[in-house]
Amino acid sequence: MEGPAAEEAERRAEEAARPKDETPSPELQAAVYGCTTDDPQPHFLGWLGDVHPDELFAAGAAWGVTVRRVAVAD
Repeated sequence: MEGPAAEEAERRAEEAARPKDETPSPELQAAVYGCTTDDPQPHFLGWLGDVHPDELFAAGAAWGVTVRRVAVAD
């Protein structure tokens, strides 16, 4: 499996293996960060899947583009 289905299966397997009294770790999601002409400091550009890092860079819309796993608030 690849992609979101594999990530969800991995999350569920980790959850099943964790002792029941252990606090669950926060849900992580892939976020795209980079620099733009409006804000030359690295900042959040969008969620991976909604925003395509390679396309942003190729179009010259952003540079220094990275994908980071960040905790998502419930």
